[in-house]
Amino acid sequence: MIKRLTQETPPIIATLDDLAKLANYSFMDSLNCDPDAEVNGRNHTPRQVFTGHYVPVNPTPIEDPEYVAHSKNFFRELGFANSMATSADFVRVFSGDLAHVPEPMRKVGWACGYALSIFGTEYYQQCPFQTGNGYGDGRAISVLEAVINGQRWEMQLKGGGRTPYCRGADGRAVLRSSVREFLAQEHMHALGVPTSRSLSLYVSKTEKVRRPWYSEGSHSQDPDMLVSEAVAISTRVASSFIRVGQLELFGRRARKMEHPRAMEELEKIVLHLIDREYDNVIDQKLATTEKVVLLAREFLNRLTSLVANWIRVGYCQGNFNSDNCAAGGFTLDYGPFGFCDVFNPHYQPWTGGGRHYSFLNQPVAAERNFHMFCSALRPLLMAHQDCLAQLDEIQSDFPKVMQAQMEKMWAAKLGLGTFHATLFSELVTLMLQTSVDYTMFFRELSMVPDDIGLLKKSFYKNSTYHADSEGMDKRWSAWLTKWKSLTQSCSREELSRQMKRVNPKYSLREWFVVPAYQQAATGDYSLIQELQEVMTQPYAEQSKDVDEKYYRLKPLELFGVGGSSHLSCSS
Repeated sequence: MIKRLTQETPPIIATLDDLAKLANYSFMDSLNCDPDAEVNGRNHTPRQVFTGHYVPVNPTPIEDPEYVAHSKNFFRELGFANSMATSADFVRVFSGDLAHVPEPMRKVGWACGYALSIFGTEYYQQCPFQTGNGYGDGRAISVLEAVINGQRWEMQLKGGGRTPYCRGADGRAVLRSSVREFLAQEHMHALGVPTSRSLSLYVSKTEKVRRPWYSEGSHSQDPDMLVSEAVAISTRVASSFIRVGQLELFGRRARKMEHPRAMEELEKIVLHLIDREYDNVIDQKLATTEKVVLLAREFLNRLTSLVANWIRVGYCQGNFNSDNCAAGGFTLDYGPFGFCDVFNPHYQPWTGGGRHYSFLNQPVAAERNFHMFCSALRPLLMAHQDCLAQLDEIQSDFPKVMQAQMEKMWAAKLGLGTFHATLFSELVTLMLQTSVDYTMFFRELSMVPDDIGLLKKSFYKNSTYHADSEGMDKRWSAWLTKWKSLTQSCSREELSRQMKRVNPKYSLREWFVVPAYQQAATGDYSLIQELQEVMTQPYAEQSKDVDEKYYRLKPLELFGVGGSSHLSCSS
């Protein structure tokens, strides 16, 4: 989980030299380097990586970088001066050029391998070598670890060029996808959902790549044309970027004894994860077997809480493979994500995701990832039957813990002290039969309305509603009366305050982001800045102009449009 700074504001870090003094490379210094790698970081050709925890990689700088945005909120939390984001040396480093970094920063970054599991099934064939030894960070390169005000942060470039894991691709990210991830991470943080963070975003004024995308107004499921897009590099920051799929890679190797150091490498990466993400809850003096059992229990709690939070705010990860599941229990890898408009249990923004990764199936997907997590840990416990039994028990607890987290979340959204199954079931039926906007409905309900007039602001009013609007309105009124009878334990004002703290007013809907990245492609970044401002205050009552623009139903003409309603994985 991302730890927030709690002490007084740290001293201002005003220059790259100031930041460099805080460098501390725990991952590279304590874990194993790929023995076949070029130590100078010139490791850009796709190949199998058989052992080691990382490959040293020099990022490939983008040409003629230009400032697009930085997170002022995160800069403030870190104690960074805002002026740093546009300073020449900071721009150079965080657009991929490490050649002239001040010491003790290093002139080489690192990329990591991981395994692929899709909904609890191990896959090898996506690896170009059919072995699993070529799957990993294809366009993500970590360039710095720094300890800032007692907290360790890892800074990773998205779109920094080829690594051995790029599987023949160019390792680049485009401005469109970079804008999406940059805005989404800070929005999620403001929503109170654990997440990686956004530091900075730079675009090349001259370098472009071709990508599949949708023609204007296209209703095609898959991109129907090739477009030339500017390359960009965003920097994302987290306490670590260790993924469940990363642990799986070492777990599989240990299970099959693929090389003499396989078990040692699994133990080292697991202990490093505990040190980076769980040091405040797992005693370092314990034996490894005891630590592993506690790790499983802690991750169970974090993962179930995370997924309940996703559903609370209407977020769908889209592609929740184990390699997109952070072992620290926070949101990672904003690819084909989306925030739902119409409430739909099967909402899925990714055209290749299917129902297994859809909105209300995310708890099941998380359980599959948790099973893969436990499988990766199991080789470390094979000589300790009591610890294996504890691990099995923790694994079997997942559905019960997940259900408890979900009921707690739904109760909070409805302002109830405890979950009320019948009331909730009736609400889901009404929401589906009416087609309600998920975010707007719960926000309007948070006003504790006297009648259903306010709630109807969130209705898209589908054919079922129109066929019997009078009857539907009566059912809604009856439900509202029942709900109010269950929320009388506190005053109307206090109930409203409580509900507004968990039901956001503003959501980063895809159709808000599309104009921002389209405008950015012309060199105008003002809409990105506007969205930054609005979406980092998602619970606040903002101006009337903001309301009219960002608190409204999705225009009907945008439903089913590629890029606004659904996305390919290349997004």
